[in-house]
Amino acid sequence: MNSRDRASRRPLQWPKVPVAALWLLLLALGNVAWAATPAKIAPLPPPTVLVFGDSLSAAYGLDAAQGWVALLEQRMAQARPGWRVINASISGETSAGGSARVVREVARVRPTVVVIALGANDGLRGLPPRETRRNLARMIGAAQGVGAKVLLVGMRMPPNYGAEYTQAFERNYRELSQLFDTALLPFLLEPIARDRAAFQADNLHPVAAVQPALRDHVWKALEPLLK
Repeated sequence: MNSRDRASRRPLQWPKVPVAALWLLLLALGNVAWAATPAKIAPLPPPTVLVFGDSLSAAYGLDAAQGWVALLEQRMAQARPGWRVINASISGETSAGGSARVVREVARVRPTVVVIALGANDGLRGLPPRETRRNLARMIGAAQGVGAKVLLVGMRMPPNYGAEYTQAFERNYRELSQLFDTALLPFLLEPIARDRAAFQADNLHPVAAVQPALRDHVWKALEPLLK
């Protein structure tokens, strides 16, 4: 075997590189790769109050800007800059309708606070309180499932519905609030309920002049959740 054959059988030897230099090389290559593939991180949504209500929250018979939710948005712009209000209220909405929409809406909006002001139409239709309770519970669970705080806004029925029904209806809100540990506003219309002049001709929907009172009423329960 000549010297050329012996040389060809020798194992390959890599040039010796100082360990520190090798680490610097790997770090540089890593930085290049990182720069070439920027991370795609979706921006966080602004803090948001999402309102689920019926015609009482949808400014029925009024310009949208006159309703208590629009007035609340104006108050928020002054008191909590950077926050936004989204009104998902629909005239005629029942708790079943809200329950059917809530998962999609909270997933889309990613709210910080959810105001649930439903149930009045359930009561006016004489629907069983247990159905309303089940629907409201689902809405609360969906909101809390995305990390939102909840303000549950209650309603009361006229006494002509009978004591058993009106008491069960009102009790739903209090018991759900305790069960799910939510904030509670027992009665949306409390500041104006005894004033006939506060309502439109149908004696159901508040006039524009009293909407600021409703906003202030809700604000007292809502503001602590904005911290």
